[in-house]
Amino acid sequence: MSSFDQLPTEVQAALATDMTIDITTIGRRSGESRRIEIWFLNVDGVIYITGTPGPRDWFANLAADPSLIFHLKESVVADLPATATIVDQRDERASVFHAPSAAWYLNQGDSFDSLLAHAPMVRLDFD
Repeated sequence: MSSFDQLPTEVQAALATDMTIDITTIGRRSGESRRIEIWFLNVDGVIYITGTPGPRDWFANLAADPSLIFHLKESVVADLPATATIVDQRDERASVFHAPSAAWYLNQGDSFDSLLAHAPMVRLDFD
């Protein structure tokens, strides 16, 4: 599933403790690089990016072109090429939102059903 175990030890440590990253996607309309700051979740060694329900440009960009650069910038600086897979299976989405690292999303006023149905979510595989 994920290539987490193939990454350098210091990157694995950052993925276990850090929370804020940048991602660079390719704009679906412009074709230009788009870099944004975002949070990520590490759920049992699998890396996810999600958000609160609603349309998100980063998600639309990844739906059009799943390649991205995952920029670690807290405990270590590293630019990791990755591929995003849209997570649309209810069981996997529920598992992610039940993870301790996702607690913030559960406290944002959206119902759990709304998160499951409408929150953007991708799983990452590092290239």
